[in-house]
Amino acid sequence: MLTVASDIEVLARFGRALADPIRCRILLALRQAPAYPADLADALGVSRTRLSNHLACLRDCGLVVTVPDGRRTRYELADERLGHALDDLRAAVVAVAAGRTCPDAEEKGCC
Repeated sequence: MLTVASDIEVLARFGRALADPIRCRILLALRQAPAYPADLADALGVSRTRLSNHLACLRDCGLVVTVPDGRRTRYELADERLGHALDDLRAAVVAVAAGRTCPDAEEKGCC
């Protein structure tokens, strides 16, 4: 059980980052390769302003970092383990959803 405040805060930040579909799409794109904001905006079909706001959130959550590249700034995951964590989390959620692990799922219509 998590009891250390910093552990709980870390997971809360991760949850905040994943709470928005655009931020999820950004993280999944950066899992594949680092990218420049303009390229990300085009690839995701969002405005540069909107993308900038989401990137700021991801930076504040500590999940992405900026890397100066001449006059441009490239974004990448703060740690390569985040890409593995995203893969593992997605696989676990899909497995749970497919298995309907809640014993009351049929009766209560949950899960």
